[in-house]
This record gives sequence, C-alpha cells and structure tokens, in this order.
Amino acid sequence: MKAESSSVTSFLSFLGNPLLRSIIRFSGDRQLKSGKTYLEAALDDLVGDKDSTFSLNRTVFSGIIRLAVELGCIAFNVDREDAINTLKVPYFRKGLLNVLSGIGEYGVTKPYRIPAPFLVVWNYTNACNLRCRHCYQRAERPRPDELTTEERLSIIDQLDENNVSALAFSGGEPLMRRDFFEVAEYAHDKGLQVSVATNGTLLTKDVVARMKKAGVDYVEVSLDGASKETHESFRGVKGSFDATIQGIRNSVEGGLYTCIAITATKLNLNEIPKIFELAKKLGVRRIIVFNFIPTGRGEDIVHLDLSPTERENLLKYLYKEMASGQIEALSTAPQYSRVCLQQSHIGGLDLLSPTHFAAVNLHGRTKQLADFIGGCGAGRLYCAIQPNGLVTPCVFMPIVVGDLRRQSLKEIWLNSKVMNDLRDRDRLEGRCSHCKYKYVCGGCRARAYAYYGDYLAPDPGCVRELEEPSANFLYKIKATKAEVPLMERK
Repeated sequence: MKAESSSVTSFLSFLGNPLLRSIIRFSGDRQLKSGKTYLEAALDDLVGDKDSTFSLNRTVFSGIIRLAVELGCIAFNVDREDAINTLKVPYFRKGLLNVLSGIGEYGVTKPYRIPAPFLVVWNYTNACNLRCRHCYQRAERPRPDELTTEERLSIIDQLDENNVSALAFSGGEPLMRRDFFEVAEYAHDKGLQVSVATNGTLLTKDVVARMKKAGVDYVEVSLDGASKETHESFRGVKGSFDATIQGIRNSVEGGLYTCIAITATKLNLNEIPKIFELAKKLGVRRIIVFNFIPTGRGEDIVHLDLSPTERENLLKYLYKEMASGQIEALSTAPQYSRVCLQQSHIGGLDLLSPTHFAAVNLHGRTKQLADFIGGCGAGRLYCAIQPNGLVTPCVFMPIVVGDLRRQSLKEIWLNSKVMNDLRDRDRLEGRCSHCKYKYVCGGCRARAYAYYGDYLAPDPGCVRELEEPSANFLYKIKATKAEVPLMERK
C-alpha cells in the first residue's frame, strides 16, 4: 500500500511541475495548420489517429504527453493498451484534454479545476406530460422564450469547442420537443457522449430505436416506487407506473445503457431495496439515488426530506449494493464519496463514487485521489442550461450565472463569481468549512442554498451536522415557499 501511495504522490507531483504546466499551456494555445492545437494533435498521435501535419514541436509535445499517460498508467495500475483504446473514444479524449488544460492553467488543485465543464445538463424544455411533486423545474408547459433549433445547434458547437465531454438532456420531458433527435444526433456527431433523463412514459420501441440511431449512449429513467401507488403519488398521473416500467423494458431490450433514477424521500425510502430487486429483474445496469432538494415544486413537500441519519444509512446501503457487483449504485449526495471512503476501509474493497457520474475501483489509491476528484460538482464539474439559454451551476440551484443568448459558455464558466465560489472549498461556512472531508465531499451546495439561501452554508442533510449542532446557530431555515430568486450572489 505504501508503494502504491508513493507512486500516486510522485505522479501528482510530476503533473504539478511548473515546467510541465508551462509546456501543457503552450501546447494548448498554439495551433497547427490543420487548426488543431498541439495538445489535441499529441492525443491524436497517442491513439494512432495521425494526419499529415508535421512539425518538430508536435513531435516533442506528443512525446511528453505520451510519457505523462504512461506514468499515469503505472501510478494507477491501469493497462496501457486499455487506456489508449479508451482514449480512442471521442468524449474520453475531450475529457483528458479538459483535465490536461486544467492542470496547465491551475496546477493540481484540491478539488481539481477545469477550464470547461465535463458535463452539461440541459433542461431542454419545460414541457412535461407528468406533474411530479418534487419537480425542480415546476415543468408543465413549454416556456414562450425557449431556444430555437438553430440556437440549440449553436450551443452544441460551443460545447464541442470547449471540449465538454458529455451532454445530458433533461427537462421537463426532453422527448416532447420535436427537434430533440436532430440536436442529439448533432451532439453525437461532434463527439459528445449523449444521454437522456426521462420519465420513461414515451420510451416506445420506435422511440428507443430512433434514440439509438441518433447516438444516444445512456438513458436515465425516473422511478420513485416499486409499486404503482408510491410511484404515481409522486408523478401525479394515473397509469404512469406501467408506462414507465414498459419504457424501461423497451430501453433495455433496445440495447441502450439503462439507469433507474430514484429521488429518495420519506415516502419511498423503505421501497428502495424493492426498486433494486425490480431493476435487476428488468436488466437495468445502474441505479442513481438523487438527493431530494426542496426547490421548485419540492418546496411544497420539504417535510418529506430524509433526516441526516436516514440519508447516511441509505448511502451505506448503496455502497453494499455496489460492492456486491450486481448493479452499479450511485448517488447525487456528495456524502457518498465519504461513505465509500469509510466503508472501503471496513470491507477491504477500494471503491469510490467521486461524482454521481461514475464509480471506480482505484486499486488502493482511493485515499490519495479522493481529495482531488470527490464531492459536489455544481459549477465545478458541470453546469446546467435552461430551456431559454440561461445558465445555472446546477439543475437544483436556480441561480442564473449567465445567458447563452448574450454570452459564451467559456465566458460564463470562467468569470461567474458564483461558479468560482463553488470551486473554492475554503470559502465554505459552518460545519462544512472545517470538516476533514470537505475536499472529498463539500456538502450539497444546492441543498445549502435551498434551505439557507446561501450556497456556501453547511449542508443540513449530512450526519456530521449532528456532531456539532451549535455550528449552525447563524443559519436559519428559509421561511418562505416562494420560488427562489434567480440572481447572482453579491
């Protein structure tokens, strides 16, 4: 274990070397005649995707990047050929470009910073055929100012230019908008990983086939109960349970990577193990349990939020399911990173869910990497786009930080005060500010904002808050149920 720790530490020191950072910055700024940067060309060379453009600088940069990748494979016990084959996938290569550019610009930071989001979640339309009690959008009808198809295609161009790896269509119900397939296919052709979050009721066999043809890689279907009564009490429409279950079957049988998404509340907490059993029978490969955030319609059911102890026990249950190897069990609760770290010491496994996008086996390297990759990703790893082009740090955090009709994504991402605050864990307040897991977790910033009106406040849903209740004496729960104002923090 000490040798493994030393290899990771040495590799991180190598990445943070000022000379290497200067080389990465230079190679990311300079372009070949082909229009690609030297850094992009170096990754092309690494995977054998060479063009006819040659220069001495390209050869030098390619050699340095190859060395960095090979040292990384050694440090993390990853097979070199597997790594190179992975980088042949366009969106993985975009991700590595983003990481390297971040190291060149900011160094090896805790948590790490990147010059563009890995993931953009796009609330594609406000139209929806269900009336969910916990909907953060209060979705029902399309907004009158929703983006045109041409504006949407232009946004995809920006995501591509900024090396955004993944685009998740959400809503409302994204499948209700006619231009969804055109825009999804355009995003796929640009090399982005394309996923869809849906209520599942519209996933007919024909729709699934069209999604697959358009290049959709991943489908996340909301299911909030193992029984019709529980699910439909959330979703507000009779018959939605059967339609959703059939949609899940169609997605699995159609060959899409299918995930079930659960929003955990007191109403369905005891049914979650049954949902796992149902998911396994349906052939679903992943379940993600969403933190309940009292925003949008969720403000009206804040009393159904889990207690810190209930949430902690749920996260431990999810780790147990993930460790079983039968299904991937994730959560949007950033405390899950801490729970994985703690449980891995107990069970002898080395699993970590650094974000709600993935879980990884780090082969004894969890402790060394958790501070860099774990925790809340709002404004740090991802951001959200609203149906009218407004940008927010998170779909659950209704703070407008920019407008894509008037600003570029790059300008918004780099210059927003809110986004930059969220990237600096040393700005956290209350219990979160001095928690030893603040870089691993950082607390859910959307929950802090929903409860206290302050995105730097402590997360009231964390069990560690119970250890030091006096730390929150300055924070008062918001008394209003009115929609949270859309404004920048002053």
